[in-house]
Amino acid sequence: MNPILILQDQLEDMGAAAIAALPTLGIAIVILVITAFIARFAVKIADKLAGKTEVRPSLRNLIDTLVKLAIWLFGLMAALIVAMPGFTPTSLIAGLGIGAVAIGFAFQDIFENFLAGVLIMLREKMRIGDVIECEGIVGKVEHITLRETYVRKLSGEVTLVPNSILFKNPVEILTDETQRRHEVVAGVSYDTDLDQAADVIRTAVLSVDAVIEDKGVDVFACEFNSSSVDFKVRWWAGSKPRDGHESRDAVIRAIKRALDEAGIEIPFPYVTHTFKEPVPIKGRGED
Repeated sequence: MNPILILQDQLEDMGAAAIAALPTLGIAIVILVITAFIARFAVKIADKLAGKTEVRPSLRNLIDTLVKLAIWLFGLMAALIVAMPGFTPTSLIAGLGIGAVAIGFAFQDIFENFLAGVLIMLREKMRIGDVIECEGIVGKVEHITLRETYVRKLSGEVTLVPNSILFKNPVEILTDETQRRHEVVAGVSYDTDLDQAADVIRTAVLSVDAVIEDKGVDVFACEFNSSSVDFKVRWWAGSKPRDGHESRDAVIRAIKRALDEAGIEIPFPYVTHTFKEPVPIKGRGED
């Protein structure tokens, strides 16, 4: 039999089958379009319902994602059943079971970040807007997805951090509370009355508007340094990084001004040179 005729017959059969499948494919596409509208509408309803409660933004994102995922899974299943009449959910589960191991190894990182993202959204800490520090990354949490977290660094750049890193490593939340303790070291000369110096420093720190007076101010003599006795000065102010910079600037200025007014020296390192032999000093005019 002529191979060309065989190929021609096969192409004609394929074309006829494709034309016959066009109505079902069209219906499947319509189902997907309707699914998209329903998913968008359902997310809006979920947002409105969540807006009436005190749900955290991260948890609200998780609810929106799960609602959208559930609707799309149902819509895709319906479209596949219409496009392929022999397809059933049982056959899909069986097919997934056969390739589950291979899929698990191939998408291990994706599944790990997905699960970490769900757990991060569920936990109460690390809300959107918090300033965090993790693995050398310091910045504000802007958005949490099921794959990664958007962290806006203090210098303006945004870092996409995989959720598994934030879940498996210690995360320091700098703005978990609105107040935070800050500290600075102030040194005075060895001939200073330390009790007087401590009182002067404490009064100066309390005079700063950014310092929270109710929390108190600590002034501890902490070290005999090379040319000074050092005090560790601790106070409470706002927890944001800029609050810390501003309050530290004001505290240092106030301490310097108060010590100067009290006649207390803030020493700098002294260097004493010794020589094994006397150093001759020549008078003026001598060669």
